[in-house]
Amino acid sequence: MIVNWKFVVKNLYLYEKAALLTLKLAFWGILFSIILGLICSVVQYYKIKVLRTIVQAYIELSRNTPLLIQLFFLYYGFTKFGLKMSENTCAIVGLTFLGGSYMAEAFRSGIEAVGKTQIESGLSIGLSNTQLARYVILPQAFSVSIPALSANCIFLLKETSILGAISILDLMNVTKDLIGMYYQTFESLFMLVVAYLIILLPLSILLTLLERKVRYAEFGN
Repeated sequence: MIVNWKFVVKNLYLYEKAALLTLKLAFWGILFSIILGLICSVVQYYKIKVLRTIVQAYIELSRNTPLLIQLFFLYYGFTKFGLKMSENTCAIVGLTFLGGSYMAEAFRSGIEAVGKTQIESGLSIGLSNTQLARYVILPQAFSVSIPALSANCIFLLKETSILGAISILDLMNVTKDLIGMYYQTFESLFMLVVAYLIILLPLSILLTLLERKVRYAEFGN
């Protein structure tokens, strides 16, 4: 098979623009999902009745519905109530809504891994609940949750491949457009694969190094 390298070079700038947009949307979606997940896990830990019920309902709804359906509901469904979001805003909200539930479960497992004796020791020396969370619970929970958080970050980056469903010129949408216009299927898919590898491979390596560093700092091995 002869690869049409002229086509690849000619359209490389389209993938560069799409990759930058994908990274931008993924960055904000991941950041906000981590914040949302942390808030939800704290609510679950302290067993605030009404809020805990809301959080549990949100997690079940988010984890058991596809991101594509969530995006359609946000982008098209909310217009019925007079709420119109831009494509980029809708993408960030959708990624946050989906990712927040996964991040919440990751943080929850980390918090539950903190030994009761450490919590009791913190209370015995007069730490308040806020101080206990800040200095005892959350640092340990974070280190335990690193593998799950890393997997969730990569998962959300991969999920950006369906953002084109709401007319965002992401990597997948650019690929479909080029295939439709020029019928250069192999070359377009080749650039798509390479683009995602360039994005995901360094991130995967960085997250692995972060996990090892945190583990070494905590356990010394």
